[in-house]
Amino acid sequence: MGGTLYIFAHRALASCHCGPLTSNVRPRKVPPSERHHQTAALLAAAVLFGASTAIVAADSALRAPNAVPISAKLVTSGQPSVDALSKLSAQGFGAVIYLAPPTVSDAVPDEAEIVRKQGLEFVNISIQFGKPTQADFESFVTAMNRLSERKVLVHCQVNMRASSMVFLYRVIVGREQPEQAYEAVAKVWSPEGPWRNLLVTQLRKAGVAFEPY
Repeated sequence: MGGTLYIFAHRALASCHCGPLTSNVRPRKVPPSERHHQTAALLAAAVLFGASTAIVAADSALRAPNAVPISAKLVTSGQPSVDALSKLSAQGFGAVIYLAPPTVSDAVPDEAEIVRKQGLEFVNISIQFGKPTQADFESFVTAMNRLSERKVLVHCQVNMRASSMVFLYRVIVGREQPEQAYEAVAKVWSPEGPWRNLLVTQLRKAGVAFEPY
């Protein structure tokens, strides 16, 4: 990155010359003091370029609790704010799958409308946190398969439902290694009770030997 920024800055300064040198003009020997000033200018330009790049990158990141990027086309998270939801299209998202009932206390009442106004698809699979089912997972698989060409945000309240369902999808449908896929779940929580039971049941049904921790 540093070398790239130096080249970028050097080209920017070079473009400031009024015109090309002719064959009749001999290159001027640059004294040490002037070389020092040129180097300082190059470094300053590189710093400014790096800062602006960081600002753009930060602005493009999803602002939501427990946000975990899975790939360039898949992100899981907790409930995004109204402001964050309104910026999804600008961040390249093409669909949202919401895995909590719309009646939970921290739900955004107009989320579906906010998302669809941007041209994104919105899917709600109302999973009861205390009773996730195989039917819930099957509905999730159907939605994910249908939206496979889009960048998808899968979210719930705090990324417990979302991280677990995406893990199962990655391993059972995507055939990813469970040890690697589970790292995204472990960043958020350790599934227990009915959620651990769901994971174990679906993994065994698919012939995957892995124990959630």
